Amino acid sequence: MVSELESATACLIIIGNEILSGRTQDTNLAHLSGVLNELGIRMMEARVIPDVDETIVDTVNHCKQRFDYVFTTGGIGPTHDDITVDSIAKAFGVAVEEHPAVAALIRKREAAPEVMAARLRMARIPVGATLIDNPTGGPPGFQLGNVFVMAGVPMVMQAMASTFDQNRLPGGKPVRSRTVGAFLGESQVAGQLGVIQDQYPDIDLGSYPFYRPNGYGTNLVMRGTDEAALDEMVERITQMIVDHGADAFPGGAPVALTPED
Repeated sequence: MVSELESATACLIIIGNEILSGRTQDTNLAHLSGVLNELGIRMMEARVIPDVDETIVDTVNHCKQRFDYVFTTGGIGPTHDDITVDSIAKAFGVAVEEHPAVAALIRKREAAPEVMAARLRMARIPVGATLIDNPTGGPPGFQLGNVFVMAGVPMVMQAMASTFDQNRLPGGKPVRSRTVGAFLGESQVAGQLGVIQDQYPDIDLGSYPFYRPNGYGTNLVMRGTDEAALDEMVERITQMIVDHGADAFPGGAPVALTPED
């Protein structure tokens, strides 16, 4: 059980040949990470894998042992290459069955027999799984153990993720962030950043270079669950920037400075 002082961990497994081929760009990672962050769950890894049964099984089995929660997106549609359901069932060593409530939902929309047969593939759920509501009205996702299987279509995935709460996904304190920008190169502040990071081991401090029409610099991003410590670190970072003779920009450096600036 995760204590209220720490964050739970999560991994997203993005399943789909279309992602790996570049035909489709994933947007689910950013959205899901934001949802989980508010529940005190930190996304630690994301993996993109093909629609290959053995790969899905091996990846799920590996990740469900390493992380508190594992989420998958993609591969739960009506076509022959939507194999995620069967692969997840295999990873847990259970059978797949047609869920009566999901089948009834799908049958509400009339269709030709061959179309209905394809749609009913989305009513196949591993034995012992619980459903993840789909507010769009379509077939739900499901949870088996600590693995949450969700749609790959961003609108549907986001709808499913909107149903998550602390009751279903106990986490810890939400991870908060602070950003301070400066027109200083990374190499100018690297040494001092290391010293400051050592003094705040529970906060992640990252430096991200940027380029603007009027110069280049670095945005310094701090992430952690202790807001008081974050504010202290912001003060240290800000003073370091001022000591270098530069201006500190809370929230990150502006896109461009106006003449008045």
